[in-house]
Amino acid sequence: MSGVPIQIRRCGKTFDDGTRALEPIDLDIAAGETIVLLGPSGCGKTTTLRIIAGLESPDSAGLVMFDGADVTPVPIEKRNVGMVFQSYALFPNMSVAGNVEYGLKVRGMPAAQRTARVKEMLAMMHIEPLAQRQIDQLSGGQRQRVALARAIATRPRVLLLDEPLTALDAKLRDSLRLEIDRLLRSLNITTVYVTHDQAEAMALGDRIAVMEHGRIAQIGSPQDIYCAPASSFVADFIGTMNRISGEVHGNTLRFTGGVIPLGPDSAGATEVMFRPEDVQLVTPAAANFSGKVVSSFFLGDHTRLVIDAGDGQCVTVRAQQRAPFVSDESVHCAIAPAAVLKVKS
Repeated sequence: MSGVPIQIRRCGKTFDDGTRALEPIDLDIAAGETIVLLGPSGCGKTTTLRIIAGLESPDSAGLVMFDGADVTPVPIEKRNVGMVFQSYALFPNMSVAGNVEYGLKVRGMPAAQRTARVKEMLAMMHIEPLAQRQIDQLSGGQRQRVALARAIATRPRVLLLDEPLTALDAKLRDSLRLEIDRLLRSLNITTVYVTHDQAEAMALGDRIAVMEHGRIAQIGSPQDIYCAPASSFVADFIGTMNRISGEVHGNTLRFTGGVIPLGPDSAGATEVMFRPEDVQLVTPAAANFSGKVVSSFFLGDHTRLVIDAGDGQCVTVRAQQRAPFVSDESVHCAIAPAAVLKVKS
């Protein structure tokens, strides 16, 4: 099984009632790549997925190509794509094996080959003992495995996943996320994965396209998106981001709590951003700024602190110290200039 490159050109979507769901976007997806469309509800990520699938037609100027061939007018059943939905969309009147076999039967695969392929898919998803179970006898995680097995049984050119883990509890989501990652790496299939969950996006995506108001706000590797956000929207949507405002004096930003050194990307800023893990708790002599503990949460491998740095500005810190912190305790913080970001609004 191998994937194909996908090219999207000028794909926008305006519905009949005049709703503008997607501004014209361009997107290139490499063969075998897993790209995650990430963003809040209504940002256009599912509309983009449905255009790639052939479930929605783009506005007149839009173009979708698989491996260089125009598939814009081609219906979903002829695009050879596999889809997995949040709601599973399994056939309740069929067994697990029947669901996995369905697409193969529609394509006219001989019975012996169908049986072998179904067995292969059930083994791949670790659900062989469930072959004859009815869908209503399965847990949510088992149903999602069946949906994945059915989607890849036909050996599609493209695999499309629309919020596949949202309906599952947190522990099961974590487990299935690892399984999906393993599966996608082994298949080398071109995959488009839609989610609003940043942890899923960071774990699964070779690249992430962060979407905002029907546009791609930024696209890049998980490291690019996290460490060098292109806008304040991206910065706030991926992980926790601290914001501090003050007055610029030379290469520093001064505020009630102290002084923050300005890095090369933040020179001249009146507001800067930095991640909780880039703040170190230090002695008063080594500190850039100080504050008082508002709250602390011991999370095992670290303690999450919220610090009042003055003027109503709070800073979140990921502290490695295991000693307990108390409310109103004074703490002293240092941050390297390179960790301070200036991003566009």
